Amino acid sequence: MSSRSLVERSPRARDEPAASGTRADIQALRAVAVSLVLIYHLWPNRLTGGFAGVDVFFVISGFLITSHLLGRPPRGGRDLAVFWSRRIRRLLPASLLVLAVTLVASRLLAPETQWAATAKQAGAAALYVVNWVLASDAVDYLAAENSPSPVQHFWSLSVEEQFYIAWPLLILVLVASAARIRRSSTAVVALGLGVVVAASFVYSVQQTVTEPARAYFVTPTRVWELGVGGLLAVLVGKNGFGRGRTVEAVAWPATARVVLVWLGLAAIVWTAFVYSAATPFPGWQAALPVLGAAAVIAANAPTAPGSPAGMMATRPVQWLGDVSYSVYLWHWPLIVLLPYATGSDLGLLDKLAILAASLVLADLTKRHVEDRFRSPEWGRPLRKPYALGLVGMAVVVAMTAVQLVEVDRREATARDALAAAIADDDPCFGASALAPGADCPRTTDGEVVPAPAQALKDKSEAYEEVSGGKDCWASAPRFPVTVCEFGDPDAKTSVVLTGNSHAGQWLPALQEVARTRGWRITTYLASQCGLADTPQQFDTAAKSARCSAWVGRVTRRIASGDHDLVVYTNRISVPVVGQDIAGSQDDYRRGYETILSTVRASGVPVVVIRDTPAPGMIIPDCLAENAADLTRCSAPRHEWEPSEPVLDAVHDLDDRGIVLANLNDRICQPERCDGAVGGVVVYFDGSHLTATYARTLAPVLERPLMTALARG
Repeated sequence: MSSRSLVERSPRARDEPAASGTRADIQALRAVAVSLVLIYHLWPNRLTGGFAGVDVFFVISGFLITSHLLGRPPRGGRDLAVFWSRRIRRLLPASLLVLAVTLVASRLLAPETQWAATAKQAGAAALYVVNWVLASDAVDYLAAENSPSPVQHFWSLSVEEQFYIAWPLLILVLVASAARIRRSSTAVVALGLGVVVAASFVYSVQQTVTEPARAYFVTPTRVWELGVGGLLAVLVGKNGFGRGRTVEAVAWPATARVVLVWLGLAAIVWTAFVYSAATPFPGWQAALPVLGAAAVIAANAPTAPGSPAGMMATRPVQWLGDVSYSVYLWHWPLIVLLPYATGSDLGLLDKLAILAASLVLADLTKRHVEDRFRSPEWGRPLRKPYALGLVGMAVVVAMTAVQLVEVDRREATARDALAAAIADDDPCFGASALAPGADCPRTTDGEVVPAPAQALKDKSEAYEEVSGGKDCWASAPRFPVTVCEFGDPDAKTSVVLTGNSHAGQWLPALQEVARTRGWRITTYLASQCGLADTPQQFDTAAKSARCSAWVGRVTRRIASGDHDLVVYTNRISVPVVGQDIAGSQDDYRRGYETILSTVRASGVPVVVIRDTPAPGMIIPDCLAENAADLTRCSAPRHEWEPSEPVLDAVHDLDDRGIVLANLNDRICQPERCDGAVGGVVVYFDGSHLTATYARTLAPVLERPLMTALARG
């Protein structure tokens, strides 16, 4: 969020305040933007669209940076180097300070399950590419459920820094092109920027429709927002380009400008209260806060009856605008890390303390870091800011590397502990602790296996990061039919495992059985999309249609294949189109019946596994935070165990060739579910079984498998 100053002169209007180093209306707009973001993060249910404050910042940055570039158009490499050196001095000292402090605080306060993710994102943030990391995680169904990182708010700063690298190059090319073809620089630059804005806007709309989670973070979907500010700087500027250039308000009467500024503010505030997480964003919906911010800047609130200029110029508002960059930097790490320090969710007093601490830290950072490095001596010689910037970035990256080395060391120790626990052949290990007649103590404290940080990665071989390159999932947006095979390729018995991610969690248990029985396993798995003949509601219609197509193709392939057994299970991850989850149960029941009937018509027996309990909290995080009292990672069984329409589907079909396997009594006690059972972590996230725990269920799963094969 740039705070480049801009001297504003308007010979046309005597009703305006004297020019100064900053524009009071822009500082006030910064104050509005950071207030929206801060309130949204602290009280998201009170200001559901407060995230649009970031879009307001984008417009401000685009306007000021472009105004600066047009006032001093870059003519060559040295001009670019000078411009970028100022960006380094303005932005990097405060951001790198916050990253370094956050890394240390995370290591001291956050559970070990968060160290690796925080370190990776902090390293990416130091290099200003974390928005691309978050975009990748956003489209990963499992990664999307991860706990928030204390540095993920750096995504918007990454977008801006990438803009600051490319935008001056574009201006240089456009200004040079205008000179070469002897055309008006203003016209050529306006046309060039307009093309970029239009292309980015179209791409943003298209990506928000097809891949909204990714679209939120990637730079090309956001450039048009900064570009609108840049285009505005071109259109309201006077006296050509260069040092004589001035930036004015729109050439309207004062009364019209007062109306314009109020309309702009109203658009921003309306967005903040009406938009929500359900609003497709950015896309065309972002045009409202973007154009609202542009209107406020274009109006340059005059001193006239009814104008907010006086309110905008008040000292508290101007001060908040001054420190807005540092407020943005500090507030999110405090929100994420304070609950780890207090051991409880944020209450009102906690939120007020975060608010106060953010303002205090921002003021100190502004005065002692931002202002210090903006002074001219830090820019001379020209190589100095680059050297300091590189050193600062290297320090943060080195800190992340040290933290990742520590994580790797702990994981190696955890793997040894897990191997020793498995070799111990404890009769109370894992699911065996819940066997009928077992006299095993409840896991209430002490060490568990895998260690919580390792448990996050304790997944089946269906996942690429476990198998070393084999990705067995049909994923959005295309849902291609993806087939993987495990076990003996020459085995006489062929078993199919199919469904969505809650089918994939059973692969380790099935592999244990296949290893002793000499079976071959073929998987048809999807991320989120359940194998049910019913339209499922994804965030785009195209994904819903492709999920349905995947269901049809996979069902036909299984029914026409030469298999001896089908193992089938799903989690209801998304509702049926036009319904909520609760209202989708009957549709899923009918959808399950259709799939099961089609498969059974081919003569293949089916084992239907009842869906497993889903805690809804990230269990490894909870266990790491509560090592002294693991019961805090428990809940009544009815809260975790989902309603399961497949039970009614199996009952209604009344087919001996369909065997129901309900293994939940080996995951939960009759009245309670725990995050760790028999010393083993049960889940690697908020609903999926760890591979280790799934393997301990293999003997229990084997019985219904053999029963179904006998009936086939």
